Amino acid sequence: MSVSLEIFGDYACFSRPEMKTERVSYDVITPSAARGILDAILWHPGMKWKVTRIQVCSPIRFTNIRRNEVSRTISARNVKAAMGGNPSGLYLVTSDCIQQRAAMVLRDVHYVIDARFVMTRNAAPGDNPGKFQEMARRRIEKGQCYHTPCMGVREFPVREFRHCAGRPPCPDELKGEKDLGWMLLDMDFSNPKDIQPRFFRAVMRDGVIDVPDLESEAVVG
Repeated sequence: MSVSLEIFGDYACFSRPEMKTERVSYDVITPSAARGILDAILWHPGMKWKVTRIQVCSPIRFTNIRRNEVSRTISARNVKAAMGGNPSGLYLVTSDCIQQRAAMVLRDVHYVIDARFVMTRNAAPGDNPGKFQEMARRRIEKGQCYHTPCMGVREFPVREFRHCAGRPPCPDELKGEKDLGWMLLDMDFSNPKDIQPRFFRAVMRDGVIDVPDLESEAVVG
């Protein structure tokens, strides 16, 4: 069972992990971000989305902005203390740790996400692929989502999503083959105590990127 989801956004930021101080976006949406959009529309413990293909439907355009961010995070030690009944320090005073950072983000983005879903061991006896296919179709048609899907960061929501009725034409500047380098595929949760990022070589052909399975030999850690 599969879906083709067409999405639009004014801005997007799919942050490269190697950029530590300033945010710099990948050239296109990452498979993990695409899966996050699908999860925002339909998430269920009995199924799991797997992105198979990404089509870039608009020219790749970057712009520079400045964003307010906080310089600290709440520590895991404070969270554990709060869980033990001592909530001391479980907050951030943004006025004390706010800072401006530059970011290189995408603008006027338009993608088609092709994805399939697989059943998980948490599926109930009454769950089946047909049920989930119908749920996905109905929610996409009605514009329903559990939370607003975003283009990498919460500040950049998906402006519109819909079923892809027909393939948009490839922009002239995206025709041919372009190597986008190593891109984050997803996080490997097979060992919850040692969650690892997985990367693949993203090659765009006429605006289309084929996404390998997490278990593929083309995926590296």
